[in-house]
Amino acid sequence: MRLERTNGTDYETFIANIKKKTAIDLALYKEAQMKRRLTSLYEKRGYSSFQTYYQAMAKDEELFNEFLERMTINVSEFFRNASRWNVLEKKILPRLYSENKDLKVWSAACSTGEEPYTLSMILAQFMPISKVNVFATDLDTEIIKRAKMGFYPERSIKEVPKSYLERYFTKEPMGYKVNDDIKKTVTFQKQNLLADRFQQQFDLIVCRNVMIYFTEEAKNELYHKFSQALRPGGVLFVGSTEQIFNPSTYQFETEDTFFYKKC
Repeated sequence: MRLERTNGTDYETFIANIKKKTAIDLALYKEAQMKRRLTSLYEKRGYSSFQTYYQAMAKDEELFNEFLERMTINVSEFFRNASRWNVLEKKILPRLYSENKDLKVWSAACSTGEEPYTLSMILAQFMPISKVNVFATDLDTEIIKRAKMGFYPERSIKEVPKSYLERYFTKEPMGYKVNDDIKKTVTFQKQNLLADRFQQQFDLIVCRNVMIYFTEEAKNELYHKFSQALRPGGVLFVGSTEQIFNPSTYQFETEDTFFYKKC
């Protein structure tokens, strides 16, 4: 028998409860996508409404952690959209490195760590690996724990160049592990992009394949925050479906496709 669908008030109450408990504002995510994802989750667990689901989560930490992981978007791989990483290595980073040999780099919404580790491997082509330092943040503490482990299945590393795979990974029976010299270059921290303050004076901010899940109002706020967090000349690198059509609104100019330079 199909479980009863919830009404708008039920979801709105759920949003208010989650914001009070976690400071995460689900109203800033596209409602249809988020509602569909969470409805599927609570029905799978046998609940009939957002209210009964929240009441159960409030008493069950494992259920609550599952909700957090499902709510966030954790689809990633090394060198995702490889041609864009090539532009970063061949065009964007040479300019940034010529302006500042001590690059300040941030991987925002870093998921399970493929993106910040990719950044570190590329940065190591410009400087000694001991000098590489990537700041990486995500909302989900469980995902951060997985990122720190640095273990990945075959499917995650299919775009890694052979030379990088040989130099920076160790083959294990069930997949590959990132070597310690690369793991040491990344500092992971929990962060809510929509609520927390950002550090300043970044040379490069990478935030890819996340903005598509936010409302237009939330995206507008985030682009302003990213712009303020960059030094003049710094670059925001976004995902392949997240082109900014009015970059000047945020003091950006297009340096290459999906790369925006702070004016």
